[in-house]
Amino acid sequence: MKKHIIPAFIVLMSFFMINCGTDDNGSTNTIYKQYMRSFVRDISVWAKTIHPGFTILPQNGHELGTISGNEDDDPAMDYISAIDGAGQEDLFYGYVDDDVITPESDTNYLLYFLNLYEDNGVEVLVTDYCGTHSYMDNSYSWNELNGFISFAADHRDLDNIPVYPAVPYNVNASNIITLADARNFLYLLDPTVNYDTKEEFVTALAGTNYDLFIIDLFFDEDPLTPADISALQTKANGGTRLVLCYMSIGEAEDYRYYWQLSWYINPPDWLLDENPEWEGNYKVKYWNPEWQALIFGNDTSYLKMILDAGFDGVYLDIIEAFEYFE
Repeated sequence: MKKHIIPAFIVLMSFFMINCGTDDNGSTNTIYKQYMRSFVRDISVWAKTIHPGFTILPQNGHELGTISGNEDDDPAMDYISAIDGAGQEDLFYGYVDDDVITPESDTNYLLYFLNLYEDNGVEVLVTDYCGTHSYMDNSYSWNELNGFISFAADHRDLDNIPVYPAVPYNVNASNIITLADARNFLYLLDPTVNYDTKEEFVTALAGTNYDLFIIDLFFDEDPLTPADISALQTKANGGTRLVLCYMSIGEAEDYRYYWQLSWYINPPDWLLDENPEWEGNYKVKYWNPEWQALIFGNDTSYLKMILDAGFDGVYLDIIEAFEYFE
């Protein structure tokens, strides 16, 4: 193979562009948004090659919907066409604090991007954090008026099935085949707080009539099996439902199976600072091939475990990791 000699000034310029966050058009910081768009797109292509119809649903990072990340810019269709849904936290409650209404200016800003997704065939799922019953009622009705599927979490730990409302909002016995069919969902990530065993957890969820679950692959350190997922894919009233798996791609978590103890002392180049707001979560250079290989693209990757377990899709978190680098 012919060896190409790259002039030194080009190498230095490339280094400057990557580390200073400048893209080919000279626009400061947008390169980190594009890194994340490309990451999500590559995840989508790989997963759908293995499992056509597999749902790709990133949470937050709404600015990725336009090329620059600004309102009124052209849609970033490379990203929009790769995703089936867009998750958004705190649209009406929780942006400032839990059980506190989100300021109207922030709601309107988010709505611009969420409506952009909907206009381009991407379903929007909203999680509001509010425990006051009247606030939960507001959240459900306001989201429905905007055409969004929503969940009012009574606290941010996401470790329970809320007792209010007594039945899921817009409960139905329909078969849920795609995100567009869903009219409600349950977001529950930490089941060990309220359930002693995986079997108890699966039985509790299977006994509900939510159209869609967003749950973790693991109960403590015990992964859910294809039999577990199959049991969850039927509602108590007989209709089918979708089961999506939570997976963080913008931070590494030291309680995950892939974590190595040596990283505390001698971290790889792509592993950065601990998130001061979430103990055990570490910033990563999410564009790094070594990090991405842990997430997808091979038989030992996190996403392959999710696919093998029989989940209907993946709920990608820490999409807004680009903000840390910008």
